[in-house]
Amino acid sequence: MKIVIAPDSFKESLSALAVADAIETGLRRVLPDAHIVKIPMADGGEGTVQSLIDATQGTLHTTEVSDPLGKRVAAFFGVSGDQHTAIVEMAAASGLHWVDLDKRNPLKTSSYGTGELIQAALNLGVKHIILGIGGSATNDGGAGMLQALGAQFFNYHNQLITEKISGGILDQIARVDFSIIHQKFKGISVEVACDVNNPLCGERGASAIFAPQKGATPNMVAILDKNLQHYAHIIQQNLNTDIATPAGSGAAGGMGGGLLTLPHVQLKSGVQIVLDTVCLAEHIADADFVITGEGRMDAQSIAGKTPIGVARTAKQFGKPVIAIVGSLRTDYEVVYQHGIDAVFPIIRQLDTLPETLANARENLISTAQNVAKLMTLA
Repeated sequence: MKIVIAPDSFKESLSALAVADAIETGLRRVLPDAHIVKIPMADGGEGTVQSLIDATQGTLHTTEVSDPLGKRVAAFFGVSGDQHTAIVEMAAASGLHWVDLDKRNPLKTSSYGTGELIQAALNLGVKHIILGIGGSATNDGGAGMLQALGAQFFNYHNQLITEKISGGILDQIARVDFSIIHQKFKGISVEVACDVNNPLCGERGASAIFAPQKGATPNMVAILDKNLQHYAHIIQQNLNTDIATPAGSGAAGGMGGGLLTLPHVQLKSGVQIVLDTVCLAEHIADADFVITGEGRMDAQSIAGKTPIGVARTAKQFGKPVIAIVGSLRTDYEVVYQHGIDAVFPIIRQLDTLPETLANARENLISTAQNVAKLMTLA
C-alpha cells in the first residue's frame, strides 16, 4: 500500500514536515510495511520557505536587510536542494510583524528589504525565484524592492531619489531607468505566489482594500491610491508596461504590479506553484491513499488553500483523499465538493488553546492511527 502524506503546516504549532512526520508515526503503528511518501506543502504564504526547503532537501539562509521602516534586521530565504531555485517570503523582510501597532503607516513603509533579500539570493547564482508576497506592511507598488535591485527613480529636478521609496513619495517620481535591473534579471525567471486578483488602483485596488489593514486612515488611502496611479502612469510612459490593470497587480500593496516590470515574471496561485515545484502529481499517480491537512478547515479552505490543491491533484488520478486537521468550523463541509473525501479533526478533548497547540503532535499521531485502522477495512 502506498500512501502520500502532503499537509500544510499547523500555524503556531507544527511545520508541514512535523505534521507529516506525526501522521506517518500514527500510520505505521497499524501499517508498518506501507510505502509512505511525505511531501511538506504550503500555499505560497507563511511557511512556504520551510516547506519547500524540507521537500527539496534545500538550505535556509539568513541575511541582514531593512525592515519596512528602515531598521536593519535579520531575514531568511531558502534555496532548493539543486541550488537552482530561491524561495523568498516578502513578509520575512517587509512584513507587518516588523512594525509596532502605533507606527503602522503605509505612507512611510518601504519594500526595500524584500529587494535586498532577493539580491542575496541572486548572489548565490539561482536562476529561478519563487516569491510569496503575503503579509506585507507596505503600499509602495514594489518600488522600494525594485530600487534595492538597481532600478533608478528620478524626481522632477532630474535628481536620483536616494531615500528608500515608500508609498508616500511615489508622486515624486518623474522618470525611471530600469536598464540595470533588466540586465540583472536576464535569464532569471520569477514565479509570484499571488492569490488575489485586485488591480493596482481604484475601489478594488491595493490602497482601498488592503492599506487599512496596514494602518492607513481614509485620508491616507486616498493619498496612497493617487500616488499609485501616478506611479503606474510613469511606468507605462517609461517602460511601456501596464502595471495598473492586470489581475493581481494590487496584491501586497502593489508588489504584484511592481514585479510585472521584470522580464520573466508570472503571477500564479501559490499552492499551484508549490504543487508544481514538489512534483506532487508524479508521487500521487500510483498511490492508494492521499492524506493532507491544515490547522483549521472551513469554507475559506476552498480559496487557494493547500488541502484543496492536493485534493484536486489527487482526483486527476481518482485517488481517495483524507484530510487530518487541527480543528473544524461548522461551514467546513463545502470541502467535500472539492475533492476531499473525509475529514478528521485531531482534538480529542476540551483543552485551552495553548494546550491544544502543545498537544498537536500526539493528537495527530492518534488520529492517523485511527485513519490507518479504517484503511485496513478497505
